[in-house]
Amino acid sequence: IDVNRPELGLIDVKKAGVIDPTRVTKEAVQNAVSIASTAATMGALVVDVPEPEAPAAAGGMGGGMGF
Repeated sequence: IDVNRPELGLIDVKKAGVIDPTRVTKEAVQNAVSIASTAATMGALVVDVPEPEAPAAAGGMGGGMGF
């Protein structure tokens, strides 16, 4: 027994001609795991690269001649 999506009712999968409903479920789970692992990998790969700090400005002129 399974749900028939277009008609939103229960059907007997063997009478409806579905040969192996377990295989369909297995494929769906494998696809979901594949998508989830891809999303997790993308989240791990997207990072902010810090910009290098600019060097400090040079100091002002030194005092001279009584200043």
